[in-house]
Amino acid sequence: MDKTERIELTVLCLLYRKNKILLQNRIKKDWQGYALPGGHVEKGEAFTDAVIREMKEETGLDVLEPVLCGVKQFPIEDGRYIVFLFKSNQFKGELVSSDEGKMEWVDRDRLSEIQLVDDFEELLKVMEDEKLHEFQYIVDGDEWQVVLK
Repeated sequence: MDKTERIELTVLCLLYRKNKILLQNRIKKDWQGYALPGGHVEKGEAFTDAVIREMKEETGLDVLEPVLCGVKQFPIEDGRYIVFLFKSNQFKGELVSSDEGKMEWVDRDRLSEIQLVDDFEELLKVMEDEKLHEFQYIVDGDEWQVVLK
């Protein structure tokens, strides 16, 4: 029995300083709203290297010592989409935006006032709660349910 499946690998990073988190106001039609920056892992690339590279490309910042803090996954055709979740409060450089969206430091107290991407609050919970490590979508027919573990 073949136990392999098609996998798409990506990374996200929660970059924070004091009460602010770095968010990208995404302009792509497939995932609009404020989101954590990140992107795809290149073939053969280490996950930590991928998050450092993606953060540099999307924010202009050099992220130092990113910490793996969870995993998000959801089904795709013939497989699954896996997002490695990192966080860090150590970085250097000058913030810039990319063609994917404007980068903004957002005060946590303002999160309820802005348009966040779907599932942002659950994702943030997994990344910050030491008892949680996994965010999974379970699909039942047309209904997608979030399971946090």
